[in-house]
Amino acid sequence: MRKLLTTALALFSVITSAFATPVNFNVAERLPINDGKTAIVMSDSLSLSELGQQLNQTSNGEFLRQLKAALSDDEHAMHLTFHGVGNFNTVYVKLLAETPVRENVAWQNLGGEITAWLQDKAAKPLPVLFDIPGITAEQQANAMLGMTLRGYHFSRYQQDKPLDQHFILVSSVASEAQQIFNQDLVHIADGIYLARDMANEPGNAVYPIEFVDRIKAQFKGVDNVDIKVLNVRQMRKLNMGALLGVGRGSIHEPRLLVIEYNGVNDGHAPIALVGKGVTFDTGGISLKPNNNMWTMKSDLSGAAAVAGTMLAIAKREAPVNVVGLMPLAENMPAEDAIRPGDVLLTMQGTSIEIISTDAEGRLLLADAVYYAQQEYKPRLLVNIATLTGSAVRALSDEYAAVITRDFALAQRMMSIGEASGEHVWPLPLHPNHFKQIKSETADIKNSGAGNPGASIGAAVVATFVDESLPWVHLDIAGVDYLTEANSVTPRGKAGWGVRFMDQLIRQESETSQ
Repeated sequence: MRKLLTTALALFSVITSAFATPVNFNVAERLPINDGKTAIVMSDSLSLSELGQQLNQTSNGEFLRQLKAALSDDEHAMHLTFHGVGNFNTVYVKLLAETPVRENVAWQNLGGEITAWLQDKAAKPLPVLFDIPGITAEQQANAMLGMTLRGYHFSRYQQDKPLDQHFILVSSVASEAQQIFNQDLVHIADGIYLARDMANEPGNAVYPIEFVDRIKAQFKGVDNVDIKVLNVRQMRKLNMGALLGVGRGSIHEPRLLVIEYNGVNDGHAPIALVGKGVTFDTGGISLKPNNNMWTMKSDLSGAAAVAGTMLAIAKREAPVNVVGLMPLAENMPAEDAIRPGDVLLTMQGTSIEIISTDAEGRLLLADAVYYAQQEYKPRLLVNIATLTGSAVRALSDEYAAVITRDFALAQRMMSIGEASGEHVWPLPLHPNHFKQIKSETADIKNSGAGNPGASIGAAVVATFVDESLPWVHLDIAGVDYLTEANSVTPRGKAGWGVRFMDQLIRQESETSQ
């Protein structure tokens, strides 16, 4: 029966996973002359720069006349719509309260706001004039990244699909900006779209083997990448009892997906990224309540973020060695599922007593982080997971929790969060947290006496990480899903972690050269 059901589900989930952006760009350096629509982004409401002057001249002063009239009625207006401006039927105007600061994130946020503003106005190619004095190619390229990220939509299973958006970006640096975007930043967008796609997929469409197949398909033709997949037999040989235990109740076998990217010679120790990949989490025998259980289709978001990051850095040919590890399992209740009170033996040799089968992510990570150290000898290990409700209660959706053994490293992660636009805030890892996971039956237990849950979960993972190794634990349970859109993310799955880990790898690339 299980084999028949597995076959049926596999047939249902044969769906293309090719990346396709719903935001499309062309560029121009001068104002296009047509009789349709255009949009203009202005840093100063009345002092027109070159493109604003062109628009005003071609309309015989009509643009500035309407602008002055509108601002006399509402001097604080940020978005205006004019009709009959020279050859343009409609001109959409976005007025900036102030020119964005130099940081890339501010320009990404502006780009996302532009996409949201023009959401229903760019079904046909829409010129967008950047009338911002001194705008650089890098700044406009980052605006393009933000426009792309905000334009994401997941509509694979919908008959009425949202329209794609088409923009003609107009500025003196547009061509150079497009080159920067195409050579670098578009790959970050690819990675984030991939992470969002995987987190949005339903559990009957994506399970461990399907996750592997879809990710492998994304890397076809990408240079300097080696992919290997550990199956159940191989993991048993390595004594990965924790990872295998999580998947025991599912008809879908667990897997460990490993992507090796070699951007420099093999003498450089890699950075290891390890992402939790629970393709659906019922809680197992410790069954979750029905309320919002549907969101557990995205309990693979850590693994999806690692896959997206690996895709981004490989496609932009980052000069660094990185290995991404994605332990994958489906956590289901069944006659052979693990139970509270069971004891699992890990690859490290440490035994874990199961207090709750719903504390399963740390079990996946336990074997995966230990395998990463034994196999790859990394110089830095980062694990990322939708791990605990405790992190959500502590930090909401403003910050991901970062936990390390070294507060200076945590502070560095905070600066990376600032630079990437994906913010983190440190939570503690105290010796008492390790005492709380001591077991009377096994070496440790997978859940402590209670609060602080995020730190307890990190302590379980830390048990399997060498104390001398720089290690970063990211709990993204609060930032993985947005109930309201922000500048660069529509409501829903955020693909959180790709920008953060990409920025981390950029900094590590600079220090390793």
